[in-house]
Amino acid sequence: MPTKRYIVFSTMLFCCVVSRSYGWGVWGHQHINRAAVFALPASLRAVFFQHVDFITMEASIPDVRKYTLNDKRESPRHYIDLESFGSHPFAVLPERWDSAVARYGAGKLYKAGILPWYAQQMLEKLTRAFRDRDKVRIFFLSADLAHYIGDAYMPLHTSLNHDGQLTGQKGVHALWESLLPEIFGSNYNLHVKEAHYLKDPTATIWECIRESHALVPRLLKAEKDLLKSWPENKIYEMDDHGHPRKNRYGSLRFSRAFATAYHQALQGMVEDQMRRAIATVSSLWYTAWINAGKPDLSKLDDAYLWRINREPLQFQYHLWAEKGKLVGLKPDLEF
Repeated sequence: MPTKRYIVFSTMLFCCVVSRSYGWGVWGHQHINRAAVFALPASLRAVFFQHVDFITMEASIPDVRKYTLNDKRESPRHYIDLESFGSHPFAVLPERWDSAVARYGAGKLYKAGILPWYAQQMLEKLTRAFRDRDKVRIFFLSADLAHYIGDAYMPLHTSLNHDGQLTGQKGVHALWESLLPEIFGSNYNLHVKEAHYLKDPTATIWECIRESHALVPRLLKAEKDLLKSWPENKIYEMDDHGHPRKNRYGSLRFSRAFATAYHQALQGMVEDQMRRAIATVSSLWYTAWINAGKPDLSKLDDAYLWRINREPLQFQYHLWAEKGKLVGLKPDLEF
């Protein structure tokens, strides 16, 4: 079956993923995707739960396309460098792709990143997939859309200073999006309100970008202040020769003590952004289904699958709803 072939292919790609400085890393993207399933209204939640493991594993496949498969079209979909459009970008940037191309040209837009416009395109494709009751497209596109929305909630994906390289803070990207969730994420409460219909999803997507970009100065300042007062041998993990250690992808390994101080200085920012991403992803999925005419999806899967998943769904949903916790994840870690 095409579905089985695709799942095997996606899993093989996932195992090859190189977790460099991209939105949230594997840990964050997987937790966002999985939690968003539980935030759906009951009937749609049950449909999505039949494929929750696929949606979870698929979470980082857009990054696989970008890095492992070297898909040149993929990279601009993950960010937007707002500073490329002046000091007041939201006053001049059209929210719709055709209008943006008319004003700036496609070349400039692709160079600066097309994240908010591409997320809109993915939402439209997902709506059509729901309308067609196409199971493969529904869950493939749902997972991909979730990835880009997750990226939109990573503040540095909205800035030219995407890795602190312009302010002497190279490495802050992976520190914020990967190391902090990997160390502290088990204590996060990932429960959010139930998904709701979005009357203007385009405005919602742009609001994600706007809110994230507003956090960039605080994110950078919190680390910059710490860098000024911490000696290098305390900022990074050091080897026996006094040299900073690197992770398997070549990034410097920040010490747990420094990461803890930075996490505290951020005052819950990482957890808050994850929760916002979960809520928005779930509401966009729900909105696509509503806009498709609320198609009946109960026949997408065999009755046997529904039967064996009934108890796991109940258990995992209540764990998430009551404690904000998830099970069934073992993501590849960067640090």
